[in-house]
Amino acid sequence: MIGYVKGTVEGILEDSVLLENNGIGYRIFTSGMVLASISRMHEQMMLFTYLHVREDELSLFGFPTKEELDTFKLLLSVNGIGPKAALSILTVLSVRDLALAVMSGDTKAITKANGVGAKGANRVIMELKDKLCLDDLFDTGASAEEGSSVVSNSVVGDSVQDTVLALVSLGYSEFEALKAIKQIPGAENMESEDLLKLALKKMF
Repeated sequence: MIGYVKGTVEGILEDSVLLENNGIGYRIFTSGMVLASISRMHEQMMLFTYLHVREDELSLFGFPTKEELDTFKLLLSVNGIGPKAALSILTVLSVRDLALAVMSGDTKAITKANGVGAKGANRVIMELKDKLCLDDLFDTGASAEEGSSVVSNSVVGDSVQDTVLALVSLGYSEFEALKAIKQIPGAENMESEDLLKLALKKMF
């Protein structure tokens, strides 16, 4: 099992990057976000990898953080979502935005991914909603480098949930509400009234 590959960028393809390590070139499929982040050839890069095994093919999929790799694996656990569809989802949505979409039931956000239709998006929401938690949207002190996972059993304070409900009653979607709240530092420790005022400012 290959845990990660660290090497020099020797090629950038439409859906993958070619990393050279000790004279071996590894073709690693990765998201469009990762490919867009590569500023120049021959730069150093490290990707956490997942080896996908089929009868006639071995494919490496790579991600810049352990958190993104864990999310990729979660997507693969969804019935009907293969590695290419999972990668497509992570191209249009960050880990945090995917969590927002799942928890708010926003199928439109997920169907922006190439090859993922409404049925697939609904399956992602139904099968992952109990594996993701609001706490994962806020800074709990663990960094991606420390291998923090999107899976959590903790519960965010009532103030966040109250604020989401208040914003929804004002006509915003849950996705918009959660996205605004997660931009506020220390949101989980604030009073509902103060949090609502700051969240509303993020809406404009």
